[in-house]
Amino acid sequence: MPSQKLANEELKKQVRAFWQAHPCGTKFSDAEIATREFYDRIERHRYDKEWHIPEAADFAGARGLRMLEIGCGMGTDGAQFAKAGADYTGIDLTDAAIELARKRFELSGLQGNFQISDAENLEFPDESFDLVYSHGVLHHTPDTARAVREIHRVLVPGGRAIVMLYHRGSYNYRVGIRMLRRAGVGLLKSEAGIKLVNVLTGEPVEDLRERAATLRASRDGHLSDDELLNASTDGAGNPLARVYSRTEARKLFEDFNEVELRTYFLNKRFIPIIGNLLPRQIESALASRWGWHLWIYATK
Repeated sequence: MPSQKLANEELKKQVRAFWQAHPCGTKFSDAEIATREFYDRIERHRYDKEWHIPEAADFAGARGLRMLEIGCGMGTDGAQFAKAGADYTGIDLTDAAIELARKRFELSGLQGNFQISDAENLEFPDESFDLVYSHGVLHHTPDTARAVREIHRVLVPGGRAIVMLYHRGSYNYRVGIRMLRRAGVGLLKSEAGIKLVNVLTGEPVEDLRERAATLRASRDGHLSDDELLNASTDGAGNPLARVYSRTEARKLFEDFNEVELRTYFLNKRFIPIIGNLLPRQIESALASRWGWHLWIYATK
C-alpha cells in the first residue's frame, strides 16, 4: 500500500506539471491570454462544440446554493454558475488555472472564491456545500474513488454531485480510439501520414506532430492501450486519463442515496463523411447511448 501511495503521488506530480503547462482550453483561443476576447473565444468554442453543457450542468439550478467546482480550469463553467446566483468556490490542482479563473471573474465583475487544492484531499469541513460540480477532471487524478469519497464528505445531506467522466462504452472510445486511432498510429511515423490523418479527421497538424513525437519516445515505437488513451484524450504528453463504464461509475458513487447516469457528446470526428452533417436531434439520440461524456448525478 505505501508503494502504491508513493506511485500515486509521483503520478499526480506529472498530472500537475502537464496541466500547469497546458491549462485546459487555452488552445481554443488565439487572442492575447487573459483578455476579454481570449475568454470569449474559449467560451464560444466550448458551448458551440459541447452545446449540451448548459442543460446538462443546469447552471440556473445553482441559484442560492453553496457550490464547489473541482477542476475550475479557466472558470468558463464557473462563470455561468456565478451569473446564475451560486455562492461559488472553484479549486484546481494548478496555480495557472486559478490565476486564469480569477482573472475571468474579475473581467466579468463576478464574485467567487478560488484556491489551489487536490480533489483527493479537499480542504473543507464536512457538509460545506449544497452542490459539487466537476466536468472532465476526476478521470485525471490517480485515486478517483478517493476523490468521490471526498465529494460525499463535503456535501450536506441531500446535496448533489454532478460529475462528468469519460465513457468506456462510447463510440469515441470503442471505435475512435481503440480501433481508428490504433490503426492510424503507423501513419504518424511520416509527415505524409500526418497530413493524411489531418485531412481524414480534421485534427490540427501540430497536435498530430506532438503525438508522433510521443510515439517516437515510447518503447519500440509502440503505445500501450493506456498510453494511447492518454495521448488520444487531452493531448500528447498527457500522463493520465481513464474511462468508466456505467457499472464502474455506479460503483464509484455507491455511497450516495440516488444515482442517475446520462451520456452526452458524440465525437463526430470519427464518423466518416456524415458526422458533421448529422442533425442535432439525431446526434443527441446517438449520444444518449454512445456519448463520450458520462454524466453522473448523485444525491447524498
